[in-house]
Amino acid sequence: MAFKLFLLFEKFLMILPASWRKSFFASLANIGYYMSSRYRKVSYQNLDFVFNNTMSEDEKDKITRYAFKNLAFNFLHAMELRHMSKEDLQKKITIKNIEAVQRVHAQGRAVIYVTTHYSSWELGGASIGAFIEPLIAVYKKMKNREYEAWLLEARDRFGNISMEKSNVVKPLVKNIKNGVACGLLIDTNINDNEGVMIKFMGKDLRQTSTPAFLARKFDAAIIPVTMRTDDEDNYTLILFDEIKVEKTDDAQADILKATQLQADWLGNLIEREPKFWFWLHRRFKNDHPKIYSDQQ
Repeated sequence: MAFKLFLLFEKFLMILPASWRKSFFASLANIGYYMSSRYRKVSYQNLDFVFNNTMSEDEKDKITRYAFKNLAFNFLHAMELRHMSKEDLQKKITIKNIEAVQRVHAQGRAVIYVTTHYSSWELGGASIGAFIEPLIAVYKKMKNREYEAWLLEARDRFGNISMEKSNVVKPLVKNIKNGVACGLLIDTNINDNEGVMIKFMGKDLRQTSTPAFLARKFDAAIIPVTMRTDDEDNYTLILFDEIKVEKTDDAQADILKATQLQADWLGNLIEREPKFWFWLHRRFKNDHPKIYSDQQ
Protein backbone atom coordinates (compact mmCIF):
# COMPACT_ATOMS: atom_id res chain seq x y z
CA MET A 1 0.00 0.00 0.00
CA ALA A 2 2.76 2.46 0.93
CA PHE A 3 4.60 1.81 -2.33
CA LYS A 4 1.41 2.37 -4.36
CA LEU A 5 1.00 5.72 -2.64
CA PHE A 6 4.60 6.52 -3.49
CA LEU A 7 3.93 5.76 -7.17
CA LEU A 8 0.90 8.07 -7.11
CA PHE A 9 3.05 10.79 -5.57
CA GLU A 10 5.65 10.20 -8.27
CA LYS A 11 3.00 10.74 -10.96
CA PHE A 12 1.99 13.99 -9.29
CA LEU A 13 5.59 15.20 -9.08
CA MET A 14 6.19 14.42 -12.74
CA ILE A 15 3.28 16.66 -13.72
CA LEU A 16 5.01 19.62 -12.08
CA PRO A 17 7.61 21.75 -13.90
CA ALA A 18 11.17 20.43 -13.55
CA SER A 19 12.21 23.54 -11.60
CA TRP A 20 9.50 22.86 -9.02
CA ARG A 21 10.63 19.26 -8.58
CA LYS A 22 14.19 20.43 -8.14
CA SER A 23 13.16 22.95 -5.48
CA PHE A 24 11.07 20.33 -3.70
CA PHE A 25 13.95 17.85 -3.49
CA ALA A 26 16.36 20.60 -2.43
CA SER A 27 13.95 21.33 0.43
CA LEU A 28 13.84 17.65 1.36
CA ALA A 29 17.65 17.63 1.44
CA ASN A 30 17.65 20.64 3.75
CA ILE A 31 15.19 18.91 6.08
CA GLY A 32 17.31 15.76 6.00
CA TYR A 33 20.39 17.76 6.91
CA TYR A 34 18.76 19.18 10.04
CA MET A 35 16.99 15.99 11.11
CA SER A 36 19.84 13.52 10.62
CA SER A 37 22.52 14.37 13.16
CA ARG A 38 23.95 10.87 12.70
CA TYR A 39 24.79 11.32 9.02
CA ARG A 40 25.97 14.88 9.53
CA LYS A 41 28.44 13.45 11.99
CA VAL A 42 29.48 10.68 9.57
CA SER A 43 30.24 13.31 6.95
CA TYR A 44 32.31 15.35 9.38
CA GLN A 45 34.18 12.24 10.53
CA ASN A 46 34.97 11.24 6.94
CA LEU A 47 36.16 14.73 6.06
CA ASP A 48 38.35 14.94 9.16
CA PHE A 49 39.87 11.55 8.37
CA VAL A 50 40.52 12.16 4.66
CA PHE A 51 41.78 15.73 5.04
CA ASN A 52 43.66 15.17 8.32
CA ASN A 53 41.54 17.60 10.36
CA THR A 54 42.60 20.54 8.17
CA MET A 55 39.10 21.64 7.10
CA SER A 56 37.33 24.41 8.93
CA GLU A 57 33.89 23.82 10.42
CA ASP A 58 32.43 26.08 7.75
CA GLU A 59 34.02 24.06 4.92
CA LYS A 60 32.78 20.78 6.39
CA ASP A 61 29.30 22.19 6.85
CA LYS A 62 29.07 23.38 3.23
CA ILE A 63 30.27 20.03 1.87
CA THR A 64 27.90 18.10 4.14
CA ARG A 65 24.91 20.21 3.12
CA TYR A 66 25.80 19.58 -0.51
CA ALA A 67 26.11 15.83 0.14
CA PHE A 68 22.50 15.75 1.37
CA LYS A 69 21.38 17.77 -1.65
CA ASN A 70 23.31 15.59 -4.08
CA LEU A 71 21.75 12.44 -2.61
CA ALA A 72 18.27 13.94 -2.96
CA PHE A 73 18.99 14.94 -6.56
CA ASN A 74 20.19 11.43 -7.39
CA PHE A 75 16.84 10.14 -6.16
CA LEU A 76 15.12 12.79 -8.28
CA HIS A 77 17.19 11.82 -11.32
CA ALA A 78 16.21 8.17 -10.91
CA MET A 79 12.57 9.24 -10.81
CA GLU A 80 12.93 11.46 -13.88
CA LEU A 81 14.81 8.79 -15.84
CA ARG A 82 11.78 6.52 -15.58
CA HIS A 83 9.81 9.06 -17.61
CA MET A 84 12.58 10.48 -19.79
CA SER A 85 13.24 9.99 -23.49
CA LYS A 86 16.74 9.69 -24.87
CA GLU A 87 16.29 13.15 -26.41
CA ASP A 88 15.38 14.58 -22.99
CA LEU A 89 18.49 13.05 -21.47
CA GLN A 90 20.69 14.33 -24.27
CA LYS A 91 19.65 17.90 -23.46
CA LYS A 92 21.11 17.50 -19.95
CA ILE A 93 24.35 15.69 -20.79
CA THR A 94 27.65 16.68 -22.41
CA ILE A 95 30.20 13.92 -23.00
CA LYS A 96 33.90 14.65 -22.64
CA ASN A 97 36.74 12.48 -24.01
CA ILE A 98 34.63 9.80 -25.69
CA GLU A 99 37.77 9.14 -27.72
CA ALA A 100 39.08 7.10 -24.77
CA VAL A 101 36.37 4.52 -25.40
CA GLN A 102 36.61 4.71 -29.16
CA ARG A 103 40.29 3.79 -29.01
CA VAL A 104 39.45 0.66 -27.02
CA HIS A 105 36.61 -0.31 -29.35
CA ALA A 106 38.93 0.09 -32.33
CA GLN A 107 41.11 -2.60 -30.73
CA GLY A 108 38.14 -4.94 -30.34
CA ARG A 109 38.35 -4.89 -26.53
CA ALA A 110 35.62 -4.68 -23.90
CA VAL A 111 35.43 -1.72 -21.52
CA ILE A 112 35.22 -1.90 -17.75
CA TYR A 113 33.83 1.44 -16.60
CA VAL A 114 35.17 2.25 -13.14
CA THR A 115 32.87 4.64 -11.35
CA THR A 116 32.02 6.02 -7.91
CA HIS A 117 29.34 7.77 -5.87
CA TYR A 118 30.32 11.17 -7.22
CA SER A 119 27.91 13.87 -8.46
CA SER A 120 24.96 12.33 -10.33
CA TRP A 121 25.85 8.66 -10.56
CA GLU A 122 22.28 7.86 -11.69
CA LEU A 123 22.47 10.13 -14.74
CA GLY A 124 26.03 8.95 -15.40
CA GLY A 125 25.20 5.27 -15.71
CA ALA A 126 22.12 5.93 -17.81
CA SER A 127 24.09 8.24 -20.13
CA ILE A 128 26.71 5.60 -20.86
CA GLY A 129 23.97 3.18 -21.87
CA ALA A 130 22.13 5.76 -23.92
CA PHE A 131 25.01 7.45 -25.79
CA ILE A 132 28.08 5.20 -25.67
CA GLU A 133 27.19 1.54 -25.18
CA PRO A 134 24.94 -0.63 -22.98
CA LEU A 135 26.71 -2.07 -19.97
CA ILE A 136 26.28 -4.64 -17.24
CA ALA A 137 25.75 -2.62 -14.06
CA VAL A 138 26.60 -4.52 -10.88
CA TYR A 139 24.52 -3.61 -7.83
CA LYS A 140 24.02 -4.81 -4.26
CA LYS A 141 20.67 -6.37 -3.36
CA MET A 142 18.33 -3.98 -1.56
CA LYS A 143 16.10 -4.80 1.40
CA ASN A 144 13.00 -3.27 -0.19
CA ARG A 145 12.38 -5.31 -3.33
CA GLU A 146 9.65 -3.00 -4.66
CA TYR A 147 11.97 -0.01 -4.49
CA GLU A 148 14.75 -2.12 -6.02
CA ALA A 149 12.56 -2.91 -9.04
CA TRP A 150 11.60 0.78 -9.30
CA LEU A 151 15.23 1.89 -9.25
CA LEU A 152 16.46 -0.78 -11.67
CA GLU A 153 13.78 0.21 -14.15
CA ALA A 154 15.27 3.71 -14.16
CA ARG A 155 18.84 2.47 -14.46
CA ASP A 156 18.07 0.05 -17.28
CA ARG A 157 15.80 2.35 -19.30
CA PHE A 158 18.40 3.05 -22.01
CA GLY A 159 19.83 -0.40 -22.52
CA ASN A 160 21.86 -1.18 -19.41
CA ILE A 161 21.42 -4.55 -17.69
CA SER A 162 21.57 -4.60 -13.88
CA MET A 163 22.98 -7.72 -12.24
CA GLU A 164 22.98 -8.41 -8.52
CA LYS A 165 26.44 -8.66 -6.99
CA SER A 166 26.15 -12.07 -5.33
CA ASN A 167 25.29 -13.89 -8.58
CA VAL A 168 27.26 -11.88 -11.09
CA VAL A 169 30.60 -13.59 -11.66
CA LYS A 170 29.77 -16.14 -14.37
CA PRO A 171 27.47 -13.91 -16.47
CA LEU A 172 29.84 -10.97 -16.07
CA VAL A 173 32.81 -13.00 -17.34
CA LYS A 174 30.73 -14.37 -20.22
CA ASN A 175 29.68 -10.90 -21.31
CA ILE A 176 33.18 -9.42 -21.06
CA LYS A 177 34.46 -12.27 -23.23
CA ASN A 178 31.81 -11.31 -25.77
CA GLY A 179 32.89 -7.66 -25.73
CA VAL A 180 30.05 -6.34 -23.56
CA ALA A 181 30.94 -3.47 -21.21
CA CYS A 182 30.39 -3.48 -17.46
CA GLY A 183 30.27 -0.82 -14.76
CA LEU A 184 31.88 -1.37 -11.34
CA LEU A 185 31.91 0.86 -8.26
CA ILE A 186 35.22 1.20 -6.44
CA ASP A 187 34.30 3.41 -3.46
CA THR A 188 32.14 1.20 -1.25
CA ASN A 189 33.13 -0.33 2.07
CA ILE A 190 34.16 -3.97 1.54
CA ASN A 191 35.05 -6.99 3.66
CA ASP A 192 38.59 -8.20 4.27
CA ASN A 193 38.34 -10.94 1.64
CA GLU A 194 36.97 -8.75 -1.14
CA GLY A 195 39.91 -6.61 -2.22
CA VAL A 196 43.50 -5.50 -1.78
CA MET A 197 45.13 -2.90 0.45
CA ILE A 198 46.02 0.34 -1.31
CA LYS A 199 46.82 3.91 -0.32
CA PHE A 200 43.83 6.19 -0.62
CA MET A 201 44.75 9.83 -0.11
CA GLY A 202 47.60 8.69 2.13
CA LYS A 203 45.47 6.21 4.12
CA ASP A 204 45.69 2.41 4.13
CA LEU A 205 42.40 1.16 2.71
CA ARG A 206 40.95 -1.96 1.16
CA GLN A 207 39.53 -1.53 -2.35
CA THR A 208 37.96 -3.96 -4.77
CA SER A 209 40.45 -5.55 -7.15
CA THR A 210 37.75 -6.89 -9.49
CA PRO A 211 38.24 -4.33 -12.30
CA ALA A 212 41.98 -4.99 -12.47
CA PHE A 213 41.53 -8.76 -12.23
CA LEU A 214 38.97 -8.84 -15.06
CA ALA A 215 40.91 -6.42 -17.24
CA ARG A 216 44.11 -8.42 -16.89
CA LYS A 217 42.52 -11.81 -17.43
CA PHE A 218 40.34 -10.90 -20.42
CA ASP A 219 42.34 -8.05 -22.00
CA ALA A 220 39.61 -5.53 -21.23
CA ALA A 221 40.24 -1.81 -20.70
CA ILE A 222 39.63 0.05 -17.44
CA ILE A 223 38.08 3.44 -18.24
CA PRO A 224 37.37 5.67 -15.20
CA VAL A 225 34.23 7.76 -15.61
CA THR A 226 32.55 10.40 -13.52
CA MET A 227 30.04 13.27 -13.61
CA ARG A 228 30.15 16.89 -12.55
CA THR A 229 27.90 19.93 -12.79
CA ASP A 230 27.93 23.66 -12.19
CA ASP A 231 24.18 24.19 -11.84
CA GLU A 232 22.53 20.79 -11.10
CA ASP A 233 20.66 21.12 -14.40
CA ASN A 234 23.39 20.42 -16.96
CA TYR A 235 25.91 17.62 -16.38
CA THR A 236 29.18 16.57 -17.97
CA LEU A 237 29.99 12.89 -18.32
CA ILE A 238 33.80 12.76 -18.15
CA LEU A 239 35.64 9.74 -19.52
CA PHE A 240 39.30 9.33 -18.58
CA ASP A 241 42.05 7.62 -20.50
CA GLU A 242 42.55 3.91 -19.98
CA ILE A 243 44.25 2.70 -16.81
CA LYS A 244 46.49 0.01 -18.24
CA VAL A 245 46.97 -3.29 -16.44
CA GLU A 246 50.37 -4.84 -16.88
CA LYS A 247 50.69 -8.55 -17.53
CA THR A 248 53.95 -9.73 -16.01
CA ASP A 249 54.77 -13.02 -14.30
CA ASP A 250 53.51 -11.52 -11.02
CA ALA A 251 49.72 -11.33 -11.38
CA GLN A 252 49.15 -10.06 -7.83
CA ALA A 253 51.58 -7.19 -8.31
CA ASP A 254 49.95 -6.26 -11.63
CA ILE A 255 46.49 -6.22 -10.06
CA LEU A 256 47.66 -4.23 -7.04
CA LYS A 257 49.35 -1.61 -9.23
CA ALA A 258 46.26 -1.09 -11.40
CA THR A 259 44.00 -0.95 -8.33
CA GLN A 260 46.26 1.68 -6.78
CA LEU A 261 46.03 3.76 -9.97
CA GLN A 262 42.23 3.67 -9.69
CA ALA A 263 42.46 4.86 -6.07
CA ASP A 264 44.80 7.66 -7.16
CA TRP A 265 42.30 8.72 -9.81
CA LEU A 266 39.49 8.96 -7.28
CA GLY A 267 41.69 10.71 -4.74
CA ASN A 268 42.57 13.37 -7.31
CA LEU A 269 38.88 13.92 -8.06
CA ILE A 270 38.07 14.39 -4.40
CA GLU A 271 41.00 16.71 -3.76
CA ARG A 272 39.93 18.97 -6.63
CA GLU A 273 36.19 19.06 -5.87
CA PRO A 274 35.38 17.28 -2.60
CA LYS A 275 31.74 18.38 -2.47
CA PHE A 276 30.65 15.93 -5.17
CA TRP A 277 31.63 12.75 -3.29
CA PHE A 278 29.11 10.91 -1.12
CA TRP A 279 30.41 11.73 2.35
CA LEU A 280 27.36 10.39 4.18
CA HIS A 281 28.32 6.71 4.13
CA ARG A 282 30.79 4.97 6.43
CA ARG A 283 33.25 4.14 3.68
CA PHE A 284 36.12 3.40 6.06
CA LYS A 285 34.34 1.39 8.78
CA ASN A 286 36.09 -1.96 8.15
CA ASP A 287 39.66 -0.68 7.86
CA HIS A 288 39.38 2.26 10.27
CA PRO A 289 36.46 1.53 12.64
CA LYS A 290 37.70 4.01 15.24
CA ILE A 291 36.55 6.86 13.02
CA TYR A 292 32.96 5.94 13.87
CA SER A 293 33.54 4.47 17.34
CA ASP A 294 30.91 6.69 18.95
CA GLN A 295 28.26 5.31 16.56
CA GLN A 296 28.67 1.60 17.17
